[in-house]
Amino acid sequence: MSEPTSYRIAVIGGTGPQGKGLGYRFARHGHGVVLGSRSAEKAEPVAAEVTERLAGVEGAGEVTGATNADAVAAADVVLLAVPYDGHDELVATLPLAGKTVISCVNPLAFDKRGAHGRVVNGGEGSAAESAQELAPEATVVGAFHNVSAVLLWGEEEFLDEDVLVVGDVVEAKEVAMDLAAAVTGRRGIDAGKLRLARQLEPFTAVLISINRRYKTHAGVRISGL
Repeated sequence: MSEPTSYRIAVIGGTGPQGKGLGYRFARHGHGVVLGSRSAEKAEPVAAEVTERLAGVEGAGEVTGATNADAVAAADVVLLAVPYDGHDELVATLPLAGKTVISCVNPLAFDKRGAHGRVVNGGEGSAAESAQELAPEATVVGAFHNVSAVLLWGEEEFLDEDVLVVGDVVEAKEVAMDLAAAVTGRRGIDAGKLRLARQLEPFTAVLISINRRYKTHAGVRISGL
């Protein structure tokens, strides 16, 4: 069998819970990770925290911190794990040309009735599609939308759920599906074209509702495959 591919991954939003957790999972399984932030001074202590968490893990990848732009420049793969507010302005500043970009951004809002999906581009768009429009020379896929940040930073070696991957370029989806194995222990699932991010992103609001009702950290499992 061939050795699994090792990627150099920039996690933009790497100091937030989702980005830090995904960075930890990727590094735990041998990938190099650069946690990006608006300032290196903010990213470096979080990288040190993740590195400390990886102490004693055989084969773990290196984790460093850098500015967002420097993180992207040093990476093969870029993960967008930033809040939707300010997403477009940030993505437009990043040197993403030629990169495989994985968006796990969820445009959500909250009111007295709980979480719900925000309408993007009149219902004809998503955060992932916006990223693709803003960075036309990159290849954007959507993945990791529905994974709990709490579980990502937890003690379990793998999460008992599936990662759904959407995109228009097969090779880019393959990268995200490979990386899913670092989180769930199995490859991600090809869930269709990039436009289906319009369904995956707001579905996170459903999981938030379930989590609040049942006091858990629900995920998605696909049966029948």
